[in-house]
Amino acid sequence: MSIKDAIPGYNTLVIPYHIIGTELSGLKYRHPAKNLRVIGVTGTNGKTTTCFMIWKMLNHAGLRAGLITTVAWGGVPTPDEESNTPSEEAMRFAVPLHKQVEHMTTPKVSTLNKRIRAIKKAGAEFLVLEVTSHALAQYRTLGIPIEIAVMTNVTHEHLDYHKTFDRYVKAKTKLFKDAKFGIINLDDPSWQEFKHAISPDGNSNKYNTYSIENHGDFEAVKIQLSPEGVRYKARSEGQPTLEIRTKIPGKFNVYNSLAAVAVGRKLGLEDEQIEQGIYALDNVEGRMNRVEAGQNFGVIVDFAHTPDAFQKVYDSVYPNPNGRIISLFGGAGRRDESTRESRGEIAGKYSDLCIITEDDSRDEDPEKIAEMFKNGCKKAGLLDDQIIIDLDREHAIKRALEEAKSGDLVLILGKGHEKTILRADGPHAFEDLEVTKRLLKQLI
Repeated sequence: MSIKDAIPGYNTLVIPYHIIGTELSGLKYRHPAKNLRVIGVTGTNGKTTTCFMIWKMLNHAGLRAGLITTVAWGGVPTPDEESNTPSEEAMRFAVPLHKQVEHMTTPKVSTLNKRIRAIKKAGAEFLVLEVTSHALAQYRTLGIPIEIAVMTNVTHEHLDYHKTFDRYVKAKTKLFKDAKFGIINLDDPSWQEFKHAISPDGNSNKYNTYSIENHGDFEAVKIQLSPEGVRYKARSEGQPTLEIRTKIPGKFNVYNSLAAVAVGRKLGLEDEQIEQGIYALDNVEGRMNRVEAGQNFGVIVDFAHTPDAFQKVYDSVYPNPNGRIISLFGGAGRRDESTRESRGEIAGKYSDLCIITEDDSRDEDPEKIAEMFKNGCKKAGLLDDQIIIDLDREHAIKRALEEAKSGDLVLILGKGHEKTILRADGPHAFEDLEVTKRLLKQLI
């Protein structure tokens, strides 16, 4: 897409700052995405897991794919791990899976181009790219050719930045405007916005839909949910039915994996490659991660930080037939505060005990944030003695683990894979998974 195409009413005197930066970075790094087959994934929730499923499926099929997501980037296998052997030059640049340390899903354009260049030099044919509404609104992906655009779902988030839900949706649809093909969640109320973006003339050959509740081009039927993962049949008209299994639990992973199925079919993968590739993914850091240290209660760490993500987590674990549900969570400062009470209400509805703690409070008063969550918990019917406010996250996690009895389930929500916590004086090293593992070992 050129600058003129990108900006309605473009003229040579008024060029937005973000587009200038993107164009200059593209020139500096020689447009590294050129000739890569890019699969872009956008949505509110499920983007990261969907990216990992697609990435794993492609590499398992012997195709060389790298990825850039909230959790990690890189991941181009070395030639020894697959049948395809790249050139000697490419072999020197094989890229391992690096952890993402920035609090940013789609990094700034200079970092993005640098990482794409590294992935391309490693001999990758495909790039699986997680794309946020911020990145799209700020033209960070301008000039990156999108072969397949995937939409997971759209719920309220980032309205502190976009101001209205309509503007938030429109930002996400920008990924589809220049994509060659679209894959859209038919069960999402915003699906037609994405259909129009990819195919304004109504050409149904430019997109596929997937669904559980409606009759999409790809439909999940006979769904079985368990703590070990999900299992279902993926049905598409005129095509053999696939037997899909995942090792990651949660009904939302039916949607995530079904989107990956649609990508695999579009790319011409064999059914066995799709089935085995999706099942090969063991987990995604910070997404429904069970922490085991020999304790007699369950512990799950998840990145859930929106009302929709909260609801999906509780739909996956409620009711707990063996004991109570203890939930620990907080809310980021200087971010959309309109969802704090609703998140507290969702947690309060399904939890026997809620421990409200700090998240990335930044320079906002964490006590004020906590009170908004507490109001939501009380709205759901929890009593004062069922709500604890502890604004030291490590101490709060310790308290949650100490409160747990045999058969209980502890949910630690909000930060997932993140490596730092942002306070008024800046970032501090903090990982929910590592802290939880260490505290559990001490407790046991």
